[in-house]
Amino acid sequence: MLAWALFARPRPASMLCHLTIKDFAIIPALEIDFEAGFTAITGETGAGKSMLVDAIGLLLGDRADSRTVRAGAERAELSAVFDLAHNRAARDWLAEADLGTKECLLRRVIGANGRSRAWINGVPVTLQQMAELGARLVEIHGQNEHVRLTSTRHQLELLDHGGGHAGELAQVREAWQAWQALRQRIDEAAAHAAIGAEERQFLDYQLRELEQHALEPERVQALENEHRLLARGGALVEALQLALEHLEEDDRGINPRLHATAGRLQPFEALDPRLAEVRQMLSEAVINCQEAATTLQGALEGVDLSPERLDTVTRQLGTLGDLARKHRVPLEELCAVRDRLAERLADADDFEARREALERERDAALATYRKASAALSGRRQAHGAELSAAVTALMGELGMPGGQFEMVLSHDPDAAPSPRGDDGIELRVSANPGIPPGPLASIASGGELSRISLAIKVAAHDSRDAMTHIFDEVDAGIGGDTANAVGRLLQRLAGARQVLCVTHLAQVAVCATHQVHVQKTTATDSTAVDTRLLRDDARVREIARMLGGKVSDQSRLHAEELLRAGQP
Repeated sequence: MLAWALFARPRPASMLCHLTIKDFAIIPALEIDFEAGFTAITGETGAGKSMLVDAIGLLLGDRADSRTVRAGAERAELSAVFDLAHNRAARDWLAEADLGTKECLLRRVIGANGRSRAWINGVPVTLQQMAELGARLVEIHGQNEHVRLTSTRHQLELLDHGGGHAGELAQVREAWQAWQALRQRIDEAAAHAAIGAEERQFLDYQLRELEQHALEPERVQALENEHRLLARGGALVEALQLALEHLEEDDRGINPRLHATAGRLQPFEALDPRLAEVRQMLSEAVINCQEAATTLQGALEGVDLSPERLDTVTRQLGTLGDLARKHRVPLEELCAVRDRLAERLADADDFEARREALERERDAALATYRKASAALSGRRQAHGAELSAAVTALMGELGMPGGQFEMVLSHDPDAAPSPRGDDGIELRVSANPGIPPGPLASIASGGELSRISLAIKVAAHDSRDAMTHIFDEVDAGIGGDTANAVGRLLQRLAGARQVLCVTHLAQVAVCATHQVHVQKTTATDSTAVDTRLLRDDARVREIARMLGGKVSDQSRLHAEELLRAGQP
């Protein structure tokens, strides 16, 4: 039996600790724990290895449908626990969403109808939120990962990742946002202030009409009161005159009669003290009636019974009513309409001057952006040269000796501004010595692209990268020394982070710190998938199976030899 010491690796910045699957695809129920470092996931073809990756992808926000639910089940349930002790990006996101803890529990339930629900630390969330957090937890490199290398945006992300120029990239993004904001302000101001010749003529007419006729709210109220007064002027005069007669008519008016009554009571005040009080009240009533008569006389003298004035007020109110209906506002708001029209016309008049000022600000913001973009381009050029040399060296390890890799940057200071700067990029490669590098997509084969993709990942990795990396059979189609090199590269990548790799290659698996075996068992009416962490002899047997299909003494000895050589 083989005995060796597993290499003790530092705890990664972030890691997937536990995965639970129920009624997912062909998996009825499964629980699996993961460790730090490099874990190889192995098993027979069709055992369900890639389903583990698919399940993790769904917990990171991938789209799901009813086919992900095991036949006959009502729903699939998935959950995963992540240790975020050193993953600041994920912790910051959780804290901002008020979900933050050092340990993160993701859960997702997918119904047989294709609908799903998601939770983070027990709190219901949207699929977009789960994807945003997932992007800070795990990066999955699938079998077609190399296809992404043809995307210019992805190529720039590779260049910028771990390049040490995050500050320059942030300055470019901020400068672009400032320029974009000013451009939008100019467009919005133009859209608001732009007035055609016919519209200008119409608005001028409306403004003149309102300036001629519109009244302030208090004046409108006074005019309406006057109109009511004029309209009932005759009846009002008759009422005022009758009231004056009742108060002041010589013998029959209220005022003379009150005065006479008070005079008759005065001689008898000594006989009854109450009479003095009565006389005092009558005297006060006389005074009040006199004051009332004076006020009525003033009101009578102020009444204007002029038919001309009534006609003038009526026509003025009619004009105001027509204007109010035209502008669909109450009479009291016509002044506000007038002021808004005047403001709009004033905006149009001084728009050119304001636009010139805004355009000067925009041009200054563009100059700031160009300067920041040029600084970023310089840093990218230097980092691109370093990456090109590193990837070229790794290509030699991956079975492409004499091959070349180049990141060719082109800086265009007249390009349309972009939050990523003014750089274009092209990945050029030659997989064979003596052949000049050409465009990556047209020169390299699928197998070469997979290996080049892995080389770039290793060369471009950032020691501050806190995510778990999962590789799903990226070693397909290779073998021999190249497979050994892939295993060593994955081992190197796992130096300070968690790396999981689904593989069929023994040369890759022996480089792993841990090995998880996936096994499918079938019966007449059921299928089960199980996993276990392989140790000692169990791992030797699995490596021997991967080498030749059948486990023999010879294959076991070979497996032990590979495991010794594969561990650092």
